[in-house]
Amino acid sequence: MNKKALVTGAKGGIGSSITKGLVEAGYRVIATYFPNGEAKAKEWFEENNYSENQVRLFPLDVTDTSFCKEALATLLQEEGNIDVLVNNAGITRDSTFKRMSAAQWNEVINTNLNSLFNVTHPLFDSMCQHGNARIINITSVNGLKGQFGQANYSAAKAGMIGFTKALAAEGARSGVTVNAIAPGYTGTPMVEAIKSEVLDSIKAEIPMKRLAMPQEIAGAVTFLASDAAAYITGETLSVNGGLYMN
Repeated sequence: MNKKALVTGAKGGIGSSITKGLVEAGYRVIATYFPNGEAKAKEWFEENNYSENQVRLFPLDVTDTSFCKEALATLLQEEGNIDVLVNNAGITRDSTFKRMSAAQWNEVINTNLNSLFNVTHPLFDSMCQHGNARIINITSVNGLKGQFGQANYSAAKAGMIGFTKALAAEGARSGVTVNAIAPGYTGTPMVEAIKSEVLDSIKAEIPMKRLAMPQEIAGAVTFLASDAAAYITGETLSVNGGLYMN
């Protein structure tokens, strides 16, 4: 039977590439979507020509602790176990800190950081019992270096890195690796919709003078999910074209 991977934010620009990469690597992917977005999720499923054996659509509000606990307990009963968890769900609510509202702060923290507890906690014990499991958290270059107008986002993404290191220490003896990937600016539809002059200025700051391709982020995920990465844990893999080197 194929190994199973759960991917949050599976329909997004990076999430779609992660899902595709894991399917191509032989995983059956449980692709989460926000509960009121079933129609768009089905449309995405059909556009990518997935079969039920390749991808299972799964409604999940990653900001709701009780919802995740109940839904993921049911998922484990139905699927048996999850071999790979990719915490990819994320949003931005950019603003200078002086103008940032509490709602902008809390929405980003809840979706990008608190979701790690909500999704990982119900699955972690099962992953430890089965062993040889992978948790991969998608953080950001801005969680490493900070970014003007993103105090909320940078705080959440930096928190993901601390979570990764701490959980790696707990999972190691059970054969559960926990790593993070920190993408730089990536050529998703959302980024490529930025005004051309702004996008050109972003590229000019990147030593490689281009955006990352979503499939390059997905390639890092499939590597960390593979047996070749079984001895790597607690690490943050930067995929940013040299934009930030630490």
